[in-house]
This record gives sequence, structure tokens and C-alpha cells, in this order.
Amino acid sequence: MRIELATGPGDPQRPNEDYASVALPAAGQGGVLVLLDGVTPPDGDYGCVHSVPWFTARLGGAMLELSGSHRDMTLTEALAAAISRTAGAHRASCDLSHRRTPQATVVAARWSEHTVEHLVLSDSVLLLEHPDGSVHPVLDSRLDTLPPAVRDRRDAVRALPRGSAERAAAGREYARAVESLRNAEGGFFTAAADPAVAARAVTGSTPRSEVRSLTALTDGAGRWVEVFHEGSWTECLALVAGQGPQALIDRVRTAEAADPEGLAHPRGKAQDDASVIFVMP
Repeated sequence: MRIELATGPGDPQRPNEDYASVALPAAGQGGVLVLLDGVTPPDGDYGCVHSVPWFTARLGGAMLELSGSHRDMTLTEALAAAISRTAGAHRASCDLSHRRTPQATVVAARWSEHTVEHLVLSDSVLLLEHPDGSVHPVLDSRLDTLPPAVRDRRDAVRALPRGSAERAAAGREYARAVESLRNAEGGFFTAAADPAVAARAVTGSTPRSEVRSLTALTDGAGRWVEVFHEGSWTECLALVAGQGPQALIDRVRTAEAADPEGLAHPRGKAQDDASVIFVMP
């Protein structure tokens, strides 16, 4: 079995809000990976005394333990229980009904002798490589299919000069529009305080014999494909498998540095936290 992991903050002056982990049972018959990308809230109150890294560490740790130790639970059930456990840890001190309460995207995969299960919630990615070298990206595309009016607001923000007062004001309007669709019908879903959201995840199962490797990426790493268009998902996996997860993050940092204002490649953050997990079970 081969396992490699790399993660790094988008801004060295800010804490990394991603969470990445892998666990192997003592019996050695399988394992589980969990990757979370914490959602950075806009400036201002978000109803919680805890940081996003606190939340992702709690939720990720609970998800890893439940999905790894309770194999009778589905990944959906494990995520629901992990959300409930994490909410219980700060419900007394925080307003968990606040739309900006700490939350995260989720990728999880669990493998046994016979099966590989997967779960993806929001815009992180899981790549399933088959024995013939073909790659199947597991994506939750709801964030990419927002209503046209919201996408127009996003494009308007990106057309304004970075750092300008106009862009800041337009960005706040866009953020409010997106927030109205977060964890709402017709919008998109992230893991926050409501365990029912786990049922919204993209899930599936594949025979173990049909999976050569698993690669989980937060969107900060996946932007090599989705934002910078440096290669396909197949080429992305080949880079990770051949040179390691850090090589992909390094390529992303190079692309970000070459377009610091986001003029050639519009994006919400000039640099983003980036994490990659690669497993050959």
C-alpha cells in the first residue's frame, strides 16, 4: 500500500483551514481517507467563537474515527454522526443557526478487501483510477450550476480591479447572494451544523478490483485543472502518482504567482489552501 499526503496554506500568514487524514485498521484489510476544506467566512460576525481550523479538526477527526472504526455505518451515516458530534461540542457557546457558522466541504473514501466506497460534498474532488489507467472524477457540481443572476454577480466582481473599493462592495453583494443558496433547496450544500445535509452528498461504491488508486483534492489543489487548465484530471493524477502530492501543489503555486491579480484566470482567492491525498490501496 502506498499513501502520500501534502497540504499547505494559501497565505503563510493565515492558518490552513484544510484537514487531511488517512487511517488503517489494525487488521490491515482496508482503510479510510478524509479530506475537508474549511469555508472561509467573510469579514464580520459568523456566530461562533471558534475558528474554521477548530471546526475542520473536530469534524474531520470525528469523521475519520466513525468511518474507520464503525464499518457497519455507511459514509453518509458517519458524516451525519460527525456533524452532530461537532455541533454538540459548541452548541452551548455558539449560534449554529447563523448562515456563516463554520462549515466545510467533505471528501471521504473507505476501502476493504472487496469494495471502495466514496462520498463527496461540495467542490472538493475525488479521482478514482481504474486498472486500465482511466480516471473517473467524482464531483459535486452544484456550486458550478448557480442561478445565472448569481454567476453574473461573480463575473462582475472579477472584472473589477483587485483591491479596489468597488470590487470589495461588489464582492459583499456576491457573497450575500451565494450565502442565500448555501444549504438551501436549489443551491449547494456544505457540512455545517445540520446532520441532514449528509444525505445530499454524492456517494457510490466500486469493486476493489476496479480501483488502482484514489486521489482526493481540495479545490485549492484542483484549480490546476479547473481554474488554470494546465491539464486534465488524468494528467493531474499522473503528476501526483509520478511526482507526489507536493508536486501538484507546487505547480498550483507557480500558476498562482504567474497571475497574481487573477486577470488571466479569474478566481475568488489569489492563493488558496491546497491539500492532496494519494492512496494505492
